[in-house]
Amino acid sequence: MALTRSRAAARRRRWTAVLGATALAVAGGALAAPAGATTTSQPVEFQTRCVPPPIAGIPPITGTTTAEITVDKSSPKVGETVTVTYTVTKPAASNPVDLALPADIMTPSGKVVLGGAQSGAVTVNGPKKNPPVPGKGSFPAFSMTGTFTVTQAGSITLSPGDYNIHTSYLMELDTPCTVLNPPAPVSETVVAGPVTNPNTRALSLDTASGDPGVRVTVNGSRFTPLTEVTVVGRAGAAETADRMTVTTDGEGAFAARLKVNDVATTGIVAYEGAAWDPDKGAGPAAYKVVVPAPPNSQTITAAVTAGELSMTQAGDAVELTSVDFGQGGAATGDLRTVTVKDFRGGPAGWSLTGKVTDFTGTGGSLGAGNLSWTPACTAKAGSPSACAAGSPGPVGSGGATLASTPNGALTGGEFTIDAGLSLDVPAFTAPGSYAGVLTLTLS
Repeated sequence: MALTRSRAAARRRRWTAVLGATALAVAGGALAAPAGATTTSQPVEFQTRCVPPPIAGIPPITGTTTAEITVDKSSPKVGETVTVTYTVTKPAASNPVDLALPADIMTPSGKVVLGGAQSGAVTVNGPKKNPPVPGKGSFPAFSMTGTFTVTQAGSITLSPGDYNIHTSYLMELDTPCTVLNPPAPVSETVVAGPVTNPNTRALSLDTASGDPGVRVTVNGSRFTPLTEVTVVGRAGAAETADRMTVTTDGEGAFAARLKVNDVATTGIVAYEGAAWDPDKGAGPAAYKVVVPAPPNSQTITAAVTAGELSMTQAGDAVELTSVDFGQGGAATGDLRTVTVKDFRGGPAGWSLTGKVTDFTGTGGSLGAGNLSWTPACTAKAGSPSACAAGSPGPVGSGGATLASTPNGALTGGEFTIDAGLSLDVPAFTAPGSYAGVLTLTLS
């Protein structure tokens, strides 16, 4: 009987050690913030009180937590969704016993506190993923993500809030950690802008050409009601002397009879205010001044036929470099070269964007935000348009710009687009092959 009691006591001591180590896993979990996060944030320190489950028999732990908050949009508009990542980089406690903890037993969750122009809290959750924790060893960092919708314009502050660690090792246990002096210091600030109303103003002409001095009827719609509008000829981007002012009716429409004398005129615009503003104007509507031929002459014409905007790519598969389990890092490679041909010959530029799915495999998945690119774009000699490469950074499921050309008086050309690719692979990602689909859209 004494031997039985001794064995029971030893078993209780072993369970107490296991429960104690598990309950103190206040910073167990996964990895650094995703590649999609911005870099305007800063780490902050704050006092926390973590309460282990009563069954562990361990008193509450008070200590300093270091954490950082990042967002995927630092300048969102009202109505847009912002993804928030709350990363605990240094926990308030470490493993207090000699017993090692196995991998993938900790699931974190928590809150991010909003302040400034918008109040409230963002619920964030992390994956059930952590490396093994040695006895008496420090707990690894972990990250939690969530989203919120911007409802107010202005500066919105984000501070770390309370968090909880759920452990699944022998028993299902929770360790809630609260901020002792809320709110914690501000780690990130986003500046939200107001919703920009789209410009729906429209312009049309009753004819596309005429002799010098002929009046053309200019019809405008969806301007501001009962507002003075300037109607003026354009020679490329410059205004000509052919101009007049009209006042819109109660529905924002007008009909102006503009006399066009300048033979350089190539279009007509209309706008509210003292000067051209693309947000308060419409056009240009194409117009040509036809100069009569002199006596005893022959007019010779030739036509240049407009083509299409098209895209081709040098292949449909990219193999990135491998990454070692336990080390992690960047799996790198190059996007298959994309060629864009803009043979439309008009004033419109183009934009080439890409978005990627999550990378899935037999061992799990890697988020779409883990893929980043560094774009490059080269215009063929003689191309009217200059090509601008997109900004280096994450691609993500929401998409990013690979390359573009601006609008202009005459656009077009042939362009070669490349990009260096980098997939951020956490250190203890399960071995195996992971694949995602990158979709490019030309518009």
